[in-house]
Amino acid sequence: MNYDDIEILFAEDSIDDATLTMRALKKSGLSNAIYHVKDGAEALDFMYYRGAYASRNIQQHLKLIMLDLKMPKVSGMEVLEKIKSDPAFKTIPVVILTSSKEDPDIKRCYELGANSYIVKPVESDNFFQTIKELSFYWMISNQPPQ
Repeated sequence: MNYDDIEILFAEDSIDDATLTMRALKKSGLSNAIYHVKDGAEALDFMYYRGAYASRNIQQHLKLIMLDLKMPKVSGMEVLEKIKSDPAFKTIPVVILTSSKEDPDIKRCYELGANSYIVKPVESDNFFQTIKELSFYWMISNQPPQ
């Protein structure tokens, strides 16, 4: 696997959570292209090459999408529903990375096709370890369809 081709889309509206997660992802050493967007509308623009992302390199392919649930404009749940209903994105792993421990949220995300649901750990050492394990699993161990 060529790590230069790895592309992660990370949708998170909290600057603190985004900074911590981006640091953990970069520290894992698995990705050269991590794209952080601040809301669900921007995530959809990124995926569909719209607006500010219209000239994004079409040769790079998403390998992993990480979504927060509670974002402005378009929620993570709405983004999940849209991408898992689109054949072009259906096989891309989607990890929900959120603070919500609500059972209805968890159930609905899996019904919509989420591949994993992770409640953000509060303690930073646990958080870094969780992100490292998550990135290793989805980027190295998981075998997606070709």
